[in-house]
Amino acid sequence: MTLTGYTVPRTPSGRASLVPAPPWHYVGDFLVIDFHADPEAAVSLLPEGIAPHPDPGRAAIVFADWQSCSEDGDELVDPSRSQYRECYLVVSGELDGEPVTTCPFIWVDQDFALARGWIQGFPKKLGDVWMTRSFAAACRAAAPVAPGGRFGATCSAHGRRLVDAEIALEQVSPGGSVHTDPPLVNVRYFPQLAAGAHDRPAVHELVRARSRDRVVSEVWEGSARLELFPAPGEEHTLLAPVSVERGYRFTFAYTVDDLETVRDYRR
Repeated sequence: MTLTGYTVPRTPSGRASLVPAPPWHYVGDFLVIDFHADPEAAVSLLPEGIAPHPDPGRAAIVFADWQSCSEDGDELVDPSRSQYRECYLVVSGELDGEPVTTCPFIWVDQDFALARGWIQGFPKKLGDVWMTRSFAAACRAAAPVAPGGRFGATCSAHGRRLVDAEIALEQVSPGGSVHTDPPLVNVRYFPQLAAGAHDRPAVHELVRARSRDRVVSEVWEGSARLELFPAPGEEHTLLAPVSVERGYRFTFAYTVDDLETVRDYRR
């Protein structure tokens, strides 16, 4: 009998795969803060093939409260397999003279999202992520998506706080986040364990994210606060904010079933 499945574990039916086959459908509430980090530190995190941006310290942090599913949508009625939260940092660069962003650090709280991220080129690690929620009922406990609405977010890993963020909404945004607007380009990197091949990865690619059926809600913006805290085994404080610009809150949906390989460093 043939074993099947998009990822391991592969079985005769394929139902046990950690990540089901694409397409993957996503929707999530986002908190985004544009900021500037030390330019030299930001540039040091750019992968091979990406040149510094003319504004080299440009960066952003993104918190997302996600719900996702595969084509049959079964995960939606089993929320433990569809819901997760993540926090990631992006820095700006240029690819072939065009602006791009790249993600050097990201934490997520579900195993299927971690594995799916590695497939797409996100360097995901496990963490605990929390975000203020808004609800349709107008009440004191529901943060309003309106002037005066306050939204906070935190990220921790291995019991240590890594990120603390807050956004105070002021108005509908005319354009949304500037620092996350360019296309996202990441690195797919899978090492080998065979003796003598530890420095020759099995996969080493620069990839551009591709998505379709994109839908975005009205975007709100306001003042923002952002702090990054050091922790053992983490290096995200290389991007400690030098200045913080604006914060944004919105809902975003899209579908992923493709990925563009820009450079294959194994060839």
